[in-house]
Amino acid sequence: MARYVLPDLEYDFGALEPHISGQIMELHHGKHHRAYVEKANQTLEQLDEARHRKDFSRIAGLEKSLAFNLSGHVLHSIFWKNMKPHGGDRPSGELARAIERDFGGFEAFKAQLTQVAATIMGSGWGALVYEPIAQRLLTCQIYDHQSNLSQGGVTLLVIDAWEHAYYLQYRNQKTEFFDAVWNTWNWDDVEARFQAARKLNLVVPHAAEAVKAA
Repeated sequence: MARYVLPDLEYDFGALEPHISGQIMELHHGKHHRAYVEKANQTLEQLDEARHRKDFSRIAGLEKSLAFNLSGHVLHSIFWKNMKPHGGDRPSGELARAIERDFGGFEAFKAQLTQVAATIMGSGWGALVYEPIAQRLLTCQIYDHQSNLSQGGVTLLVIDAWEHAYYLQYRNQKTEFFDAVWNTWNWDDVEARFQAARKLNLVVPHAAEAVKAA
């Protein structure tokens, strides 16, 4: 059975300082992300055992556990790639034009996504997503690790709003972290995700026609 693996970071733990401390990165990657990977694998083993025994009495709980831990693994894997040392500034090219079209400009987009992260009740993420029906960019809140966006939305950029992402450095001033993380973005990575998402054939025919007609 294929197993999920904790990805290595492409930079040192301290490479994002002063915006994100090396101590946070080491704990975040090595402890929190690792736990999601391990628990996702454990849940897959339990599902495999349930199929073997033909005993699905725990299926609801196992499915919920898999969704939580696998989504945590996926979102963190995107988050690490979304950032780089000496990042920030703003995107260019087609991504920049899409942001201008769908949000009215970069500053408006930045303000919206920051507030999306800042106003999550409890733990979660703020995300920039590509919605394939309307073929446009949207923001969404992700509660814990599950999104409230319709199925099919492709995640391009995420802000981790769980306390473990910032508390050791920023304490209860989480909005300072949400502002600081804009200095770390790897827009080349976000652009690549955007281009890949646009190539996906996920459009539902009649829904797409209705969007164009509106």
